[in-house]
Amino acid sequence: MIWTRRDILALAAASGAAAALSGCEKIISEATERFGQSVPDSVAVADSSSIDPAHHLLCRAGYGPWPGDLEHLRSTGEADWIEQQLNPHSIDDTLCDLRARRFEELEQGAGECYEYDKPVLRQEMARQTLLRAVYSKRQLFEVMAAFWTDHLNINIEKGDCVYLKPTDDREVIRPHALGNFKDLIRASATSAAMLIYLDGNQNSKGVPNENYARELMELHTLGVNGGYTQPDVYQAARALTGWRVRKKFRHGTVAFDEAHHDQGEKYLLGTTIPADGGKKDVDAVVDIVCSHPSTARHIATKLVRRFVAEDPPLSLVERLQDVFRTTQGDIKSMVRTILTSDEFKTSAGKKFKPPFRFIASALRAVATDTHAHAPLIEYLVRMGQGVFEYPTPDGYPDKTSPWLGSLLWRWNVAFALAGGKVPSVHVPVKKLVQSLNAQGPDGDETLFRYVAGRLPRDDERGAMQSARLSDSAEQLGLLLASPQFQWY
Repeated sequence: MIWTRRDILALAAASGAAAALSGCEKIISEATERFGQSVPDSVAVADSSSIDPAHHLLCRAGYGPWPGDLEHLRSTGEADWIEQQLNPHSIDDTLCDLRARRFEELEQGAGECYEYDKPVLRQEMARQTLLRAVYSKRQLFEVMAAFWTDHLNINIEKGDCVYLKPTDDREVIRPHALGNFKDLIRASATSAAMLIYLDGNQNSKGVPNENYARELMELHTLGVNGGYTQPDVYQAARALTGWRVRKKFRHGTVAFDEAHHDQGEKYLLGTTIPADGGKKDVDAVVDIVCSHPSTARHIATKLVRRFVAEDPPLSLVERLQDVFRTTQGDIKSMVRTILTSDEFKTSAGKKFKPPFRFIASALRAVATDTHAHAPLIEYLVRMGQGVFEYPTPDGYPDKTSPWLGSLLWRWNVAFALAGGKVPSVHVPVKKLVQSLNAQGPDGDETLFRYVAGRLPRDDERGAMQSARLSDSAEQLGLLLASPQFQWY
């Protein structure tokens, strides 16, 4: 069957409706392979003893290289590639959409989501999120969406959050992932999912619920040592009273109930919020906390930790907080500053992959064809990083130590994936090996250079030789399980 661009665009439009049809996934796989989501005829590998800068950029600003990405980035140039990624809407992502937008439940309004079973929504949110990480050409955008998802964490296991999180993801996280920080916080402040998760839905005059106000300052803006006090938490909670998630008409949407709002004057972080502000009080609170000096430092520190090092270099943090202040929280400007910094360029191989990043990068490295069914998602759950399932408001940790207990599962995943033993996941090992020209006695070294982004050291060559693995699938599994792939 010959596919034209018109065919694939028509299929993209119809994929949601076609999801229930037998063979739909096969059609999507065939279409996406024909249009480039496959292994190219020739794949370059790194040729230096240190990690290739292009490989490093692909691993940090995305979820790792897909076969052929290294050549594309080199031909584009790092600076131009970064600018393309900072403007994701300029990148055609039709092929990813074919896989990721088939879940019609997740495209519904909040009210319609209540018509679906919780396990269905939970599974489809996880599948869609993983598919986007693996197949999107807008790799930096997906990394930033994940960053803000952790920063503004919502556990879908609490209350009605599982019904409301698809809307939060679609209307809060993703539209602002590379936008303006204050706009992101304002959208989150009256998100139905956030109102349920941090009890803003129960915040009323006379008996203010302080949960969201505290996390707004401690986690979302100023930081735990940002200079706010308990009276500031109380005053912010007063200003945020009256926001409600509708239960009947327009179920799951948000409305402001003036009868439950504290109309009195508030005094927050040295600034007076005048009386009778009504629903505008939330804008005043967001303005005050987002313009506080501690917020610039807190956000700069978190971004540098995510992209550069677990112990963020102070020099870059200070430059980044200046960018935050001068641009009034422009996220693109901050990310550009990080990715073009010397601190970023010299940090290759010093961060440990959390389970989600490990799975996504492994799937990309071997050009997997999958639609992320339950067996694949179950690996994430077993390794402790179920999608949207972190129980506390601080989000999944961006440090090494919490994830070291998942090593055995990582090894199992690596060998199962390379050996074609994960149900519903197809890995074209033979084609990848041919494209890498990794056959023959030096094949294991070529695979190492591809996976690690550098030449092996003498001890690493010795370890590969002593392993005496029988075929390329076993060699690939060993490398995906190795420290050289776990650290990025």
